[in-house]
Amino acid sequence: MARRLTWLAIGVVVTVVVIRKGRSVVDAYLPAGTTDAIDGAQRVSRAVATLKTDFLAAMAEREQELRHDLVGDMDVDALRAERPERVASLRRSWSARHGDDWAGGPTEDPDDDDGYTFF
Repeated sequence: MARRLTWLAIGVVVTVVVIRKGRSVVDAYLPAGTTDAIDGAQRVSRAVATLKTDFLAAMAEREQELRHDLVGDMDVDALRAERPERVASLRRSWSARHGDDWAGGPTEDPDDDDGYTFF
């Protein structure tokens, strides 16, 4: 146990010495104001990260609002699971009224070029 504490103490001392010497080397060789520019860049980077986090949170909240407005309190996964049954029912009722021609039926979207379905 004493050996571990000794090596831990040596590691802490070496770290402090390296950091102090590193800062003195940086101060000696970098032009004046460089560290201020780096600090400014870090502040901008943190601000952008905060903006991104806030934007993603607001986007998720708005998505939930839109989804609620669109389908109400229904579970979207349940609607997706029921979709094949609803499509089959629509096909049966469409075929009964219009014959067997299903092309351009009630669930076909002529503007849907990507093949995505809503539910």
